[in-house]
Amino acid sequence: MAPTSSIHDSAEDSTVAATPDACPVVRAVEQVGVRWRLLVLHDLQNDVTPGGEKRFNELERSTDASSRTRSRVLDDLGEAGLVDRRVEERPLATYDSLSEKGRALCPVFAELERWADEWLDRDE
Repeated sequence: MAPTSSIHDSAEDSTVAATPDACPVVRAVEQVGVRWRLLVLHDLQNDVTPGGEKRFNELERSTDASSRTRSRVLDDLGEAGLVDRRVEERPLATYDSLSEKGRALCPVFAELERWADEWLDRDE
């Protein structure tokens, strides 16, 4: 049996086992395919502000995720190298944006959106 590492999905308080020899698609989905992670990544991708940053509270309005969930998801995405965080001391403000690795997902989101438009019933 192949060794596994655990990716803690703190947003849903479950653990996903990632096998090193798993298909690349499976490994990618294990890293970003959780509901809250996808919402935050998609929201940061669609940000049109200069620098592409969003404040912590702006993500609340756009994702409806609780403060605890947002914090944990952003920490997980930061650890995965998908989100960069900038903190200003006065006034205290936290800004999150997609890292280069996170921006590389933008074409993937565009393709998923095209696929969903074609194949998924919007009334589901």
